[in-house]
Amino acid sequence: MSAVATRGRVESPPERPRRAGGRRFRISENVAGYLFLSPWLVGLFVIVIGPMIASLYLSFTEYNPLTSPTWIGLDNYVRMFTDDPRFIASVKVTLIYVVVSVPLQLAFALFLAMVLDKGLRGLSFYRSVYYLPSLLGSSVAIAILWRRVFSGDGLVNGFLGVFGIEGRSWISEPATAVYTLVALSVWTFGAPMVIFLAGLRQIPDMYYEAASVDGAGRVRRFFSITVPLLTPVIFFNLILQMIGAFQAFTPAFVVSDGTGGPVDSTLFYTLYLYQEGFASFRMGYASAMAWVLFVVIALFTALNFAASKYWVFYGDER
Repeated sequence: MSAVATRGRVESPPERPRRAGGRRFRISENVAGYLFLSPWLVGLFVIVIGPMIASLYLSFTEYNPLTSPTWIGLDNYVRMFTDDPRFIASVKVTLIYVVVSVPLQLAFALFLAMVLDKGLRGLSFYRSVYYLPSLLGSSVAIAILWRRVFSGDGLVNGFLGVFGIEGRSWISEPATAVYTLVALSVWTFGAPMVIFLAGLRQIPDMYYEAASVDGAGRVRRFFSITVPLLTPVIFFNLILQMIGAFQAFTPAFVVSDGTGGPVDSTLFYTLYLYQEGFASFRMGYASAMAWVLFVVIALFTALNFAASKYWVFYGDER
């Protein structure tokens, strides 16, 4: 036992003198880092957080651009849920659009990704062609084209006429108008398809080979191997497409000429919010609608994350 231990205490090694030069170097590094981050920080506070705080305040006021805001408390929110039939109609239309379009789009994207995963020649070409609708799907030009395709004398009715079937004006009928927009959403399957294709490439072939040796058919291999190993990718696509569907605006605006017609059958939530804010100039009410939409999207996202532990598999864990 050393003499130091014998005396009952251990002497710590002498501290090195701090160098002022090293501290100045760290400070200059931090300053350089904040300078590089400053454009993003300015955008975050000036373009995102600042307007969000302002809209939260305006949601409790009666305000139009020609007058000063007048504090009215929760009146906008109370009116929204108790005295606004068009708000309820916009919620119903948006929920139908989200519930129908998102699963159909994901299923179609997964189907095409599995077809392309078979090792086709010219895969890069097909992948680019199928991805193109995702780039153009939300544009005004495609929405105008979509209106022509589903009009009374459009391409769809022309095709049905070949078989002697008399079509209707799909966009002018309240019963079918929203489903033409669902079809447009499904057509923009390119982005989730590319992500599915990347996920399929990560599944080892040995699982399929072992299942084939055990006599598993294609359907059994799909539901027992492909789907479980692809659940993280399915979950990722589900969240992205769901949030995008809640925020859909351009197709409904162009197809209905900004009215949400016929009979409010294409009155998406964002379109009604736009009408309240920029047509009726009820900015306070539109701000309240925006915050309700924000809370609803956050709630649906949180519910999906909570439910993911029952069906999403990460390796050998859920």
